[in-house]
Amino acid sequence: MQEYEDLKSMVAEIEADINKAEGGNKAAGTRVRKQMQQIKQAAQIVRNRVLEIRTTD
Repeated sequence: MQEYEDLKSMVAEIEADINKAEGGNKAAGTRVRKQMQQIKQAAQIVRNRVLEIRTTD
């Protein structure tokens, strides 16, 4: 499922900024929050796709 692969790549891309934010980098923290919102939206897309698959069977 392509939607899930996209979600996994988004999570992998955020790792460096999370480490920077833990170190006190405020700009990285802002980027993390923005990226987490995008991850949340992508997760919702995956949920909807799974429901589509379930209901078409």
